[in-house]
Amino acid sequence: MKKIILPILWMLTYGAAANAVDSVKIGVLYPLTGPVAQVGKDAVAAVETAVDIINNSHDIDMPLAKQAGLSGLGGAKITIVVGDHGGKPDVGVGETEKMINNDKVHAMFGAYYSSVTGAASQVAERARIPWVNGESTSPKLTTRGFKYFFRVTPHDGEFTQLMFEFLNDFNQKHGGKLKSVGIIHEDTLWGSDSGSTQEKMAKEQGYQVLEKISYKAKTTTLNSEVQRLKAKNADVLMPSSYTSDAFLFLNTAKELDYNPKLLVAQNAGYTDPKFIETMGSKAEGVITRSPFNTDLAKTIPLIGKVNELFKTHSGGRDLSDVPARAFTGFMALANAINNAGSTDPKKIQQALQQLNMGPESLIVPYRGIKFGKDGQNTKTRGILMQVQNGKYCTVYPFELAACELMYPMPSWSEKQ
Repeated sequence: MKKIILPILWMLTYGAAANAVDSVKIGVLYPLTGPVAQVGKDAVAAVETAVDIINNSHDIDMPLAKQAGLSGLGGAKITIVVGDHGGKPDVGVGETEKMINNDKVHAMFGAYYSSVTGAASQVAERARIPWVNGESTSPKLTTRGFKYFFRVTPHDGEFTQLMFEFLNDFNQKHGGKLKSVGIIHEDTLWGSDSGSTQEKMAKEQGYQVLEKISYKAKTTTLNSEVQRLKAKNADVLMPSSYTSDAFLFLNTAKELDYNPKLLVAQNAGYTDPKFIETMGSKAEGVITRSPFNTDLAKTIPLIGKVNELFKTHSGGRDLSDVPARAFTGFMALANAINNAGSTDPKKIQQALQQLNMGPESLIVPYRGIKFGKDGQNTKTRGILMQVQNGKYCTVYPFELAACELMYPMPSWSEKQ
């Protein structure tokens, strides 16, 4: 009899203890120093907002908000370990190794820069630790055959498709005014992928590519590049630049009096929380892709409630592009962990593969969250927003537009 009872007692005692979880530990990796530090800080504030919603009871109509803790794990709370990669892939790799090996995180989240996400997620893949990404957009991240990597945001291919849908719709309305494009991009993984995707799609869509310029990331001068763009004067300019580069480009364009009729940016520096504040009137008329804008609150009521809570974690700052996507990605990860009912990385991975969230539980205009076999969310959707009167205003898709498109964008003489 003892031989039968003892194993049962062992299972009841030790098996139950193994499933009794007080907290779920997640590694969070962002650039908290360097040229895009504010983006990283806002992303961490968005994660903290998500943790607040999950760990405490809130009157917000989304999964995991009403009850305190993860019901699937007996009310367990989420804790985060935050790391700073400063925009450097090697630092991101080191931070990830520390979080997995020393901090014993159950999953990883981050890391904005596609180059850092690409390098650091290899560590997690080897360790078989799930990595969920909310905002890195290099298409290559979900073509690597990884089994533990999941991306919630649209990637640059999808965002670029949106840009050309906009150009085509514009041409239908205005008699085909837009026929040529100029492309300029920084030379890290993200910028290079973005520029190549835009060039390929432009040719497929029948637009002439007059210039495609790659420049060194963190360059201190763009004079020759802007002169080349001005000489060709394409109908549409498509830049892919991080924060300091975007500032440098606009300052140089003003200095050299280069006036593109349409500037449609691949977000990054053009949606940095400091962009409008720093550039002021120089930003007027700039269009950037994004999956989020606060004026969508008219059609997505959750934005208002989440934004109010976000302000308590961000020092009063409003939600913007990157933190909105970070929040969405983290909530997807938390829902999968809750569904898994376990901190076992394999079970979390399986729950991510099976995750199916509807649009009604999101603060971004995605059609939902459901991952394909490659780990890419198959229900993404983006918008284009234009700086008008010192604020971002949604202008496309036209059915979601809060403002009429300003075309052409104001010249430098008009911005004086």
